[in-house]
Amino acid sequence: MTNHVYKKIEIVGSSKTSIEEAVNNAVAKAAESIHNMRWLEVVETRGHIENGKIDHWQVVVKIGFTLD
Repeated sequence: MTNHVYKKIEIVGSSKTSIEEAVNNAVAKAAESIHNMRWLEVVETRGHIENGKIDHWQVVVKIGFTLD
């Protein structure tokens, strides 16, 4: 196994459907410009309430990737 150096970013994903979809949306968007993604960490979950119901979910995700 080789030694790796990682960088970590923090992004927020959202979804009207579910927490899992919010995470997937965040990772998919990050994958458009970040290469060598290796892991993620969900550090915060929250929901937006409108008219007494959950309108959408937000998740704060840290994504780690290896540097070239």
